[in-house]
Amino acid sequence: MADHKRIDEVTGTSTSGHEWDGIEELDTPMPRWWLWSLYATIVWGIAYVILYPAWPMVHGATEGVLGWTSRGQLEAEMRADAQRRAPVVNAIAATQIADLPAKPELMQAAVQGGAAAFRVHCIQCHGAGGAGVQNLYPSLTDDDWLWGGDLATIEYTITHGIRNPDHEATRTSLMPAFGRDGILDAGQIADVVSRVRVISGQEKESASSVRGAAVFEANCAVCHGASGEGGRDFGAPKLTDAIWLYGGDRASITATVNQPRNGVMPRWNSRLDPVTIKMLAAYVYSLGGGEKAPAPNPAAAAEGQGADGQP
Repeated sequence: MADHKRIDEVTGTSTSGHEWDGIEELDTPMPRWWLWSLYATIVWGIAYVILYPAWPMVHGATEGVLGWTSRGQLEAEMRADAQRRAPVVNAIAATQIADLPAKPELMQAAVQGGAAAFRVHCIQCHGAGGAGVQNLYPSLTDDDWLWGGDLATIEYTITHGIRNPDHEATRTSLMPAFGRDGILDAGQIADVVSRVRVISGQEKESASSVRGAAVFEANCAVCHGASGEGGRDFGAPKLTDAIWLYGGDRASITATVNQPRNGVMPRWNSRLDPVTIKMLAAYVYSLGGGEKAPAPNPAAAAEGQGADGQP
């Protein structure tokens, strides 16, 4: 092939010896800067393999002379951040949750920390702003609370969850399936639905609602109250307002009476530390529906119980 090389008269560059149909290929040398760049990357690659984790192995990778890892860097940054936040976190931990509103700066810090935790753990069900999802998850922005909306009660609900079968302290309420289990017949269900729609201001009194009043008193008033005002001791929702998780139209209420959903909220004491739960409670409280703590119950205090009736 060397015999076929020659100097191109036009460019003065040696040909490579390749020829096709009278067309020859010039053997143009690489630019000097490109060659030096190539050599530099080779040297850099060798140095990187020596200094940093590089070659994958069965159970890990080569560690490198420096012993650096991205996980190690993240852990160091997280430790530094934890140390930076420690004074505020410790102050929140040492403060009873009911006393947080009296310390505005600490309350604000708790709300901010709770907002961050909410974005990680809660928005999947309750939404980014806590507005919930119709027919699935309750809104946290209104003042309709099943067990109460004061700070301590919200903290308890987050801590122990709702209807967790593996946890005795969980919130528990169970509405019977009046239709599915044959407790009420179709006519009685239609009448009690009429009664509920009357006390919620959606319908006017009718013969059906009058009959439904007796059905309601016999089957529903024990939890929801004689006037449908709800019962927080049982987690029974108020029926006199316009806030409905599963819908307040006739078809939706009928479906609920026939076969209630009885949804489940996970208990977070098995996943989050008490301070994070306290900050979550502060954030939920700040969303707009937070209530003042109820007045102490002398009988409950004598028995060593909390304001929400829980030990």
